[in-house]
Amino acid sequence: MVNIVCIGAGYVGGPTMAMIALKCPDVKVTVFDLNKARIDAWNSDSLPIYEPGLHDIVMARRGKNLFFTYEEACVADGDIIFISVNTPTKTFGVGKGRAADLTYIEGCTRMIARLVKDGHRIVVEKSTVPVRCSVAVRKVLNAQGCKATFSILSNPEFLAEGTAMADLAAPDRVLIGCEAGEQGQAALAALSSIYANWVPQDRIISTNLWSSELSKLAANAFLAQRISSINAISAVCDATGADVDEVSNAIGKDSRLGAKFLRASVGFGGSCFQKDILNLVYLAESLNLPEVAEYWHAVVKMNEFQRNRFTKRVVQTMLDTVNRKKFAIFGFAFKKDTGDTRESSAINVCSQLLEEGAILNIYDPQVRRETIIEDLEYFCVDNERVKKLIHTNIVFCKSAAEATEGASAICVLTEWDEFKMDKCDYKGHFERMEKPAFIFDGRLVTNAAALKEIGFCPYVIGKPLPDADAAAGFLF
Repeated sequence: MVNIVCIGAGYVGGPTMAMIALKCPDVKVTVFDLNKARIDAWNSDSLPIYEPGLHDIVMARRGKNLFFTYEEACVADGDIIFISVNTPTKTFGVGKGRAADLTYIEGCTRMIARLVKDGHRIVVEKSTVPVRCSVAVRKVLNAQGCKATFSILSNPEFLAEGTAMADLAAPDRVLIGCEAGEQGQAALAALSSIYANWVPQDRIISTNLWSSELSKLAANAFLAQRISSINAISAVCDATGADVDEVSNAIGKDSRLGAKFLRASVGFGGSCFQKDILNLVYLAESLNLPEVAEYWHAVVKMNEFQRNRFTKRVVQTMLDTVNRKKFAIFGFAFKKDTGDTRESSAINVCSQLLEEGAILNIYDPQVRRETIIEDLEYFCVDNERVKKLIHTNIVFCKSAAEATEGASAICVLTEWDEFKMDKCDYKGHFERMEKPAFIFDGRLVTNAAALKEIGFCPYVIGKPLPDADAAAGFLF
């Protein structure tokens, strides 16, 4: 039996290993993490992360060929050892604010070298890493003086949170980068044979290590670029009365472009896009390619502009003051169908509204209140006034109805299905709110004309105002 060990039980390691265990019942899969509380959660009925379909898969395979542990000794048993740990952006030192922090990658590599005493192992970079990170991994492994030998592969993930299990079950491609030579090819064949249990052979692509590492950064940069591009157009739409949905539909009909990732919003979030673009920016700067760095950095700057533009619109619309006004915040996760809040636009918007003295009634069906507090405190670490307001001006609600009670405005910041026009009782929300009742849709889930008919003063990002308002030049 092949033994697979994954170091890291987070958003990538947990779901990926669960899918491998499901599709390869003859393979033993062990997920290791130093965080005992996280492992305990994986071994309970309340998993530490939410992904549609994940719970059923874990329940089906756990204890059979899928195991979760915080005992590091399991690493030595792995024939294939995945490294799937966080690589956050550095917050200090050389490359601060751009370069990836590889502390956890190096720690995992040293752990592998310490625990594996002999034999041959395949070490797989699953984490998103800078180009040529594999060189550093090889150097650390070789410097430890252990008798074991190692092959290094790059196998980046291309998962979208909210559809991760579907992405794993039917991936567009599985990318594996390998070292040159017979040993590298043998390692490639070994990992390919695992995926071949359910992935068609023509979707398993092989490259050299560095191409694989760069491909992950480039893929996320291209996707984020499309979002920032349509968000830039949404600003033009707001200024002219054009409809961003109509524009994106017209663009998307071009077969050279396609329709995906052309939906305007309050801004992209998640653990990967901004981090990976900044990593790419730092790489370009390090290679003395300032024009390349500036080009990709503009994608992040546009995202920041979109978030700030949305919040500015909220404040200006509400008579330039939101002090002590209640806001129903619909959603805090960075996208629907996930509890992940990393780099969520809601963090930025809520922080700015708190800065203005607003009271926030926050409702999200998956995000824990502790996570929201931690996110806002970290974002406002240098602003003592706002840090205090986090504990006095926020109410955590169990439903959208509770959030709108006595509120002056609704801000839709996550596109959860329950906030869509045909599924949400906006008439009931209107009746519970202070008048005039405002709504600011940063996710294009509502209809401005229908909201206007109910009685709202609506703003839907990138969409024209209802005719009467547009003709009069007013927002309400």
